[in-house]
Amino acid sequence: MSILDMVLALAALAFAVTAVAGRLVARRIAVVVLPALIAGCVAQWLIEGFYWQFAPTYLLLCAAAGLVAWQTKWRGGKWPTMVARVGVGLLVLPAALAWSLVPVPELPRPTGHYAVGTETFRLVDPNRLEAATDTPSDHRNVVVQAWYPADPAVRGEHSAYLDGQDRLPDRVTVLPKALLRGYHRIDTHGRRDVPVSPDRARWPVVLFSPGYGAPRAFYTGLIADLASRGYVVLAIDHPYEAAVTELADGSIATPHERFLDDDPNQSRYMSGQLDVRAADLRFVVDQLDRPGTMGPRLSGHLDTEHIAAVGHSFGGATAVAALANDARIKAAANIDGTLYGTLPQQSLTKPFLLLESDHAETGHSAQYLDGNRALLERLKAGGSRYEISEANHYSFTDVPRFLADPARFLAAQLMGGSRGPRETQRATNDMLTAFLREPLGGGRGDIGAAAARYRDIDGGPVH
Repeated sequence: MSILDMVLALAALAFAVTAVAGRLVARRIAVVVLPALIAGCVAQWLIEGFYWQFAPTYLLLCAAAGLVAWQTKWRGGKWPTMVARVGVGLLVLPAALAWSLVPVPELPRPTGHYAVGTETFRLVDPNRLEAATDTPSDHRNVVVQAWYPADPAVRGEHSAYLDGQDRLPDRVTVLPKALLRGYHRIDTHGRRDVPVSPDRARWPVVLFSPGYGAPRAFYTGLIADLASRGYVVLAIDHPYEAAVTELADGSIATPHERFLDDDPNQSRYMSGQLDVRAADLRFVVDQLDRPGTMGPRLSGHLDTEHIAAVGHSFGGATAVAALANDARIKAAANIDGTLYGTLPQQSLTKPFLLLESDHAETGHSAQYLDGNRALLERLKAGGSRYEISEANHYSFTDVPRFLADPARFLAAQLMGGSRGPRETQRATNDMLTAFLREPLGGGRGDIGAAAARYRDIDGGPVH
């Protein structure tokens, strides 16, 4: 929410409350306040465009102005005036609630040494057909957005937040399209198509896989910050599962879920989707050394001897599958992800990190708890587990930032996550950076020391 938006919304609410509760005060200030509010609304509309969140505010402002006029000129009877006041008072609530969802969420500025560049690649795997569609000739698309270290002095336009912003489906996960109207104005802190930093000839690579159904965009705050610390982070969209994805031919892909009737908890379906995702990651790794595939800026600057996989929720399971089945992946981190298929029975021989939200607040399933416990018991190489108190499952994502501060506070009381996304994500990346340092060729890191900088993060090495 911009300063102009905030000032207009608060001023309109204050004027409406004054009109209801203080007839004489409202009459005196109306000659100044009303023209100023109308001018502000016109300026806001011209500068920023129309937000649906402002519609109840406009209605409230008109009703409050009408109430002032009624009480000033016509001096209606007691009961009509009372009804008018109650009507304006009732409009205050929807006007305030509309602003619980921020028109333009503000993402945190990355904390690392580097500025962040970004470029999106829409790849097609010629060796895999697309099982999610009914067209026999469709091949599997994989969308990769690279976030990479850039020179802090570089300038450029910020990247788009969501794929297909002007062609969104009716819903993106659970969010109606109307809520996302202003998201093209989000500053992702990633500058498009700028040169990679020359500080290193080749940069270590981190593959990032989102949660089930979530677009890569919903992790922009976490990913951009990790890239600013000296990694090329390849955020992967898995088409026909992600809420919205723009394919190589420019078309928009939305979820095509083919659940099985004899699979009541959908474990077989999720295991099948995990195989699709793991194949997506293998395909991306295959492209990294192919000349020109990663564009003129990144080609030749990726350290393909040092690749890790990280993911959240179902993406965390994807990272584990990549580590278990692809020798080129040197380490993996699972952020709050339930394991499917045979993953709990894997005996991982490379470094592994499990980062968890607060068990009491998220309420992890028995499958989550049992599967990750079994995996940790079978580790053959170094492993660690940490639980971040007062963080819930969504604290690792941008989603809490879609809410205004009062609404976010209320949601935290109902659903947990009172630590907030800023501290949760910063702590996550501090621990990830320490964990990734050694397997990605940067020397030994101390995850425990990184965790100790924050209150109430419990865990340690798993033997």
